[in-house]
Amino acid sequence: MKSIEPVRLLTLISLILLLLALAQVQARAQDQLAKKVTITLKDEPLKTALDKITSVSGVKFTYNEQIALSKIRISVSAKDKPLAALLESAFTNEPLRFSALDKEVFIRLDPAKEKKPVADPAANPGQNQEKHTLSGTIKSSSSGETLIAATIRVSGTKYATSSNEYGFYSITLPKGNYTIEVKAVGSKSHKAQVELDKNLVLNMALDDDLNELETVTISANAGKRNIENPQMGMERLSISETKNVPVLLGERDVIKTLQLLPGVKTSGEGSGGFFVRGGSADQNMILLDEAPVYNATHLLGFFSTFNSDAIKNVTLYKSGMPAQYGGGLSSVLDVKMNEGNNQKFGVSGGIGLIAARVNVEGPIQKDKSSFLISARRTYADMFLKLSGDSATKNTQLYFYDLNLKANYYLGEKDRLFISGYFGKDVLRSDNLSGINWGNATSTLRWNHIFSSKLFSNTSLIFSNFNYKIQSNGDESSVRLFSQIRDWNFKEDLQWYANDKNTLSFGFNSIFHTIKPGEVQANGDSGFISQKLQDRYSLENAVYISNTWKASPVLSFTYGLRVSAFSILGKGEYYTLDPEGKVTGATSYEPGELVKTYVNLEPRFAAALQLNESSSIKASYVRNAQNLHLISNSNSSSPTDRWVASTNIIKPELSDQVSLGYYKNLGGNAYELTVETYYKTLQNQIDYRNGADIYTNQPIETQLLYGKGRAYGAEFLIKKKTGKLTGWLAYTLSKTERQIDGINNNNWYNARQDRTHDISIVSMYQLSKKWSLSANWVFATGNAVTFPNGKYKMLGHSYFFFSERNADRMPSYHRLDIGATKLLKQTKKFSSELNFSLYNAYGRENAYRITFKDKEADPNRTEAIRTTLFRFVPSISYNFKF
Repeated sequence: MKSIEPVRLLTLISLILLLLALAQVQARAQDQLAKKVTITLKDEPLKTALDKITSVSGVKFTYNEQIALSKIRISVSAKDKPLAALLESAFTNEPLRFSALDKEVFIRLDPAKEKKPVADPAANPGQNQEKHTLSGTIKSSSSGETLIAATIRVSGTKYATSSNEYGFYSITLPKGNYTIEVKAVGSKSHKAQVELDKNLVLNMALDDDLNELETVTISANAGKRNIENPQMGMERLSISETKNVPVLLGERDVIKTLQLLPGVKTSGEGSGGFFVRGGSADQNMILLDEAPVYNATHLLGFFSTFNSDAIKNVTLYKSGMPAQYGGGLSSVLDVKMNEGNNQKFGVSGGIGLIAARVNVEGPIQKDKSSFLISARRTYADMFLKLSGDSATKNTQLYFYDLNLKANYYLGEKDRLFISGYFGKDVLRSDNLSGINWGNATSTLRWNHIFSSKLFSNTSLIFSNFNYKIQSNGDESSVRLFSQIRDWNFKEDLQWYANDKNTLSFGFNSIFHTIKPGEVQANGDSGFISQKLQDRYSLENAVYISNTWKASPVLSFTYGLRVSAFSILGKGEYYTLDPEGKVTGATSYEPGELVKTYVNLEPRFAAALQLNESSSIKASYVRNAQNLHLISNSNSSSPTDRWVASTNIIKPELSDQVSLGYYKNLGGNAYELTVETYYKTLQNQIDYRNGADIYTNQPIETQLLYGKGRAYGAEFLIKKKTGKLTGWLAYTLSKTERQIDGINNNNWYNARQDRTHDISIVSMYQLSKKWSLSANWVFATGNAVTFPNGKYKMLGHSYFFFSERNADRMPSYHRLDIGATKLLKQTKKFSSELNFSLYNAYGRENAYRITFKDKEADPNRTEAIRTTLFRFVPSISYNFKF
């Protein structure tokens, strides 16, 4: 036998050992793939899905950056299934493959699969560069209502978009076959297969997700949109997100829910007014179906004008307002009414301690047209009739709301809407004296689809707010009347230019008529009949904005709004000296131009996606405001006085920069938002010391002007899924004004300044029948001016004040709890009982503090605290059939 050379022997042994090692490695790798796994994944980003599989199996995955940043989403369910079988199932329709690699599993793109229909045809530069547009409308299959902000994604690709506020979407794709997936809050996801070889209209109807409706999902945006979208400072609420939040006297209220979010502060105990990022109450532009609502409260601010049964969607912009919005410095609150069910008739409503409501909707012609009628009325005055006192018995104390809407499909490309709101408050005592005020709005809107890429909305809008004060005596009477009325024409267009750019552009023109005050006096009332001059103005604006997806991880929105405010005759306009005294007046004829203010209002926002679950954003926005509310209290009053810009009162301006960090946690179960902002304000208005807003002198004689600033940080963490949902919100902020002639021209706290504001909101689905809820709020006391001395004259005490808003009300905190029991639920009928307790531990929060001489020692002063609400229970019954 021939001997083997040592080198050859060594080589042979090494080869055998290598083969044995490789076999052992392969066996170990195959063992990894053979591991049994139990897991359920639903539309998870690829990287998140792999991380979750690792957490339950112990098997690690290795992959490159392209896989880590992939837009692919995985859905799979497995019980004691081998890992290899699980991955095969998960990757069936995805351009992915896997293989064993030592103790890990290697994931990589599969070029062969990339050629399948679900792959992105644009990934192959030499092929399929022909592009077509897929467009249509997303709606609910059960009601025919269009769905706002539904997310439309193309499976296996980077392409995605969302439906606009009218349910329309448009997306441009390379020629090919695709799987389209649509999702919306409260609806089941929907998939459709399309062969895109020409422009295609695909209207999709989504079924209601009853499980999701039972467990409230607190989600302002679907899934990843809060990460990818450059829009900052936006909160979007559906009514399902507000129904379980406990509120005063059990009346569901979207504004009360918004007050629990960061950057939004209540203007007072139980009040429907709100402040946003240091702005005053009038610096919020409130829209109902595009119509301005100038007083959005009932019962002196304790309830809002928005009947939740009639509301479809609420969007609040705190910063970076889209260019189509103007007229408010601090925020835009855009409220959309329901359209009415075009599939079947339905009635819903509720009965509570102080109010009852009913909502009726149904088709006028099935699938083609529908109507909505929603009404609400309080009946506190009916209980007063039980009183033995005749004056109390004849007292009227109530408000009512009436919402109306109808819509018609005129054809595949045209839809017509008409909506109206009518609301009124009445406070009257035995027909002797009283006050009533109310809003009326109406909107006629026409949607037209010019092409698969161009969508148009044309609106004619009317808005009216007025109040009347009546005082009747035996030998005298006084009547005061004030009004603000608008006629508005708008044209908004959206052009989906390509897969990277979406342009919005349009114009609007508003004719304002303001009747600042009219007094009619008879007898010896002590008043003199007079009429302040009516004021007329024309407010025009044009705008253009573009959202540009510069890369898969970088997006921009930039635009410009140009507003022009023209003051028109007839009437007299004045000149004043530095002391505020009239030195001259110029008279103008009807329609004569007095002055025009032109303002450029640029907008810019950017979003940089750091990874699949986080991003940073920045924005800048300038806003101009030409209508101003003259008020000297935090809580809104119907008698607060609206004035337009004049030759003396200039448009208010604000410039706001914001920076934010956004993170989805726990597979999108949690959402973290951190935003900081700095805002400067010009031409701010405040009162002179000792001002009288009811004087017959020009209102300008009572006012001073200056600047303001507001800055702060907002933190919000939401739990969006599961039996327990809710959020924690914290705001740290500062708001100041500097007005020439006030506080020695130094900076001072604005009335709405609060350092700390905390809200904790939770909702728990205890069972199919019971759901529980609670919220706790804490806020630093409002800035106020307390007297710092007094003097006596002719036996009367007079207080004097030094620095404005240098003092604080006591800190405010309150716990509310609620419970809802489902009584019955079938396909045709459902009912529930709602219980709530406002201010559960009876905190005596100060509504106001007044000062007077102490009775036992008039040389000493005592402070009197007024408290409104302690332990306010409520119960309401809600039904739907």
